[in-house]
Amino acid sequence: MNDLMNTAVHTYDRTFEWISNNFSGVVSIVLRLILAPVLIGAGWEKITGSNWLNSDMLPFPFSILPLELSWFLASWAEFLGGICLLLGLATRLWAVPLAVTMWVAAVSVHWDNGWPAIAPSSPPAVCIEGTDAHRAGNAMERYIKCYNVNPRTIEASERLSRAKAILREHGNYRYLNGSGSIVKLNNGIEFAALYFAMILALLIIGGGRYLSLDYYVRLFVHRD
Repeated sequence: MNDLMNTAVHTYDRTFEWISNNFSGVVSIVLRLILAPVLIGAGWEKITGSNWLNSDMLPFPFSILPLELSWFLASWAEFLGGICLLLGLATRLWAVPLAVTMWVAAVSVHWDNGWPAIAPSSPPAVCIEGTDAHRAGNAMERYIKCYNVNPRTIEASERLSRAKAILREHGNYRYLNGSGSIVKLNNGIEFAALYFAMILALLIIGGGRYLSLDYYVRLFVHRD
């Protein structure tokens, strides 16, 4: 029995070691292709836009830096970092300032809004305190159904309902609601947290084999 288990574990380890060694570039390029346009666009918007930061928003130690410096660092980290991720150039090095930028964004801009980036249009009754469904529900049910519901999103859903009622009465609602339902932005930490996790993965796996400049730079450096 022990020999069978050892063989199974050994086979498992060898299989996924081979996959990791030969296909890390695929995982990396997928993450980089998702992140790059988001970061490049966000950086360029900051570079060509106006500084809306204030020191009260930022966590220490960024709160004691000049606001123009913080804006400059965030703008160019996203813009240049996004370009380098797209190319797979210095992937691990760029992952550090980009992860810091995502963390600062989550804490300073999105944290107070809770998790969801978009407010649920119709939060389940079990998530609304004071309802019979909430009193009858258990912790597991609330965990599954209410992870993206908080007082802010509940209020947002009420405002969205009123907006939809106005549109139904005074507008062409079928046209306005076509090609995707009308929603209300919550601006929570969801996207920043997901981007942070993806960047953290790139910090660990790097640019990967074959599909990044990092791979070919490494081959050139170690050609002898």
